[in-house]
Amino acid sequence: MKENRMPKKRIGILLIICIMILVGTSILREREVVPEPAVVDSPKIIAHRGANDRFNESTITAYKIAAEDSVDALEIDLRMTTDGELIVMHDETIDRTTNGTGEVSTYSLEEIKEFQTVDVFSQQTTMEAIPTLKEVFETFKDTEYYYIETRLVHGKLQMEEPLIELLNEFDLISQKLITIQSFSEKSLERIHKLAPDVPLTLLFSKGKFNLQEAKSVDYPFIGIEASDVTMKNVNELHRQGKEVHVFFNNKKTEKEEQERVHALNVDGYFTDNIHFTKNLLME
Repeated sequence: MKENRMPKKRIGILLIICIMILVGTSILREREVVPEPAVVDSPKIIAHRGANDRFNESTITAYKIAAEDSVDALEIDLRMTTDGELIVMHDETIDRTTNGTGEVSTYSLEEIKEFQTVDVFSQQTTMEAIPTLKEVFETFKDTEYYYIETRLVHGKLQMEEPLIELLNEFDLISQKLITIQSFSEKSLERIHKLAPDVPLTLLFSKGKFNLQEAKSVDYPFIGIEASDVTMKNVNELHRQGKEVHVFFNNKKTEKEEQERVHALNVDGYFTDNIHFTKNLLME
């Protein structure tokens, strides 16, 4: 019986095809691991709740320290009292950051002002009360850029109108000194109707980032938790012309994560370590 042998010419052609496939795959892989350029020339340093590594978070003093560090923006979380006042507070309750207990929404402004803030590191009470948003604006006026987070109040849109009124009172919208962020698209939509010129950031909770949704929404900035930041996500959003602003849920790994996302050319850092971030961006 004759032995079937593949002609040398056919073997050569198959080898060439295999080489071309390998080279093409290699090129595609190289493209995948190369980060797209950042949308901005200089990434934004956003002081998360002020300089909270050196003073009680979300206090006038913490924001003053951050301002002295020449950050690009002061990040401010909002809560609303029973009498409709906007105060600067991240948590739903005052338990962690003050010498009181209970939900913010169960207190009037006068009652909230009876409590003092606490250093979350040493648990020492200070003689500094929880500030209102108006007090922050009265302190810094138009000398700082504000990056404010809105949220639903008992599942309803309640803080958007008073916020815009306050921003207009201090002439911050016309001076382009404000960005508003939220995990709630309903809140962002309401803000856009009230003040179409205010830039908006859609935030995604840790583990819930949706690239297709982030690409499809008509907002210039996308906020992502550090653990969800990948080269693919950053590159895709940059190709859409969107900035990627990163927040860090885990303070223990924040510096390490900042270094990692820095290599991916992200556009903004909600930092709890202002000096570290500034040094990182100078490298």
